[in-house]
Amino acid sequence: MPDQIFLSKYSPLKNVLFADDFDEGLNGWCELIGNHDGDLNKVRKVMADLRPPQLSNANFFDIGSHGSLSGTYSLKLATRPKAGHMSQAIKRTTSRSDGRVRVECYFTYKAEQLFDQATQWDGNVDPSETNFGDFTISNDVCEGDNGVRYHCALRYLNTDKEGKLVQHWMYKTSVQPSTKMVMSGMVPPNQDYHVINENDWKPVPNGHQPLCYNEIPTKINWHYLRWDFDTRLRRNVELQVNDRVMPLQDIPVPVFEHHYKALNRLMNFCLDVRTHRPVRNFLFVDSVVVSFEQQ
Repeated sequence: MPDQIFLSKYSPLKNVLFADDFDEGLNGWCELIGNHDGDLNKVRKVMADLRPPQLSNANFFDIGSHGSLSGTYSLKLATRPKAGHMSQAIKRTTSRSDGRVRVECYFTYKAEQLFDQATQWDGNVDPSETNFGDFTISNDVCEGDNGVRYHCALRYLNTDKEGKLVQHWMYKTSVQPSTKMVMSGMVPPNQDYHVINENDWKPVPNGHQPLCYNEIPTKINWHYLRWDFDTRLRRNVELQVNDRVMPLQDIPVPVFEHHYKALNRLMNFCLDVRTHRPVRNFLFVDSVVVSFEQQ
């Protein structure tokens, strides 16, 4: 059970659903795999190789281990060195009431150090920052067989596909294609796991936020993130990253037009990282606390 010292670095709502310290293990965070009938060859291509999360002490070649913000281990997501590859972790839960849910974590991110490329380095800004693509925090909520299903998703787009720095928070404008939608021909096979078309993302108002990359690929700095959404309103509420608070109430959340069976009170939580270049990208998460308002 989390102690008061652990929770003191967070601001949870009254009821804590889970408080995951990765010094104690993976705590139920696992690799997401697509639906199948027992034949893994039938898993959709976009979901066939999302890679499992790892426990990491953030070891780098020059200094050894960073450890985590508090302790030794963090949750690490690592892509393959393949442009467009994504790694995702999911924690599967259900909800016991409708209302505000708060997700809090401390995270950091890096692109892998490359040793065989000629780069222009001025001793401060490192070109490797442009090798990091994006990371996304999202949910999967379904109210039941006859209820609404939707995904809230917020992406930090560090660079575009050409490697130009964007550093802006984004929200999605289309539903996340499901296996049912692909098999029934409702949508084509997609290149972006979260949306029907890869351009179905819009910038969060006032969401430009350069984060602390700290000059080189082997220095990590932890960032605080708080994300509130409301299952009663089916909306995002607010995003806070360090000192920046971004209201999200007016951002639309797309919902599925059809119903899904066997997903009563579904409430999953997801983290993912994606590279835009043939360079491995990493997302580290020190710990995660999810709390909610009891109705």
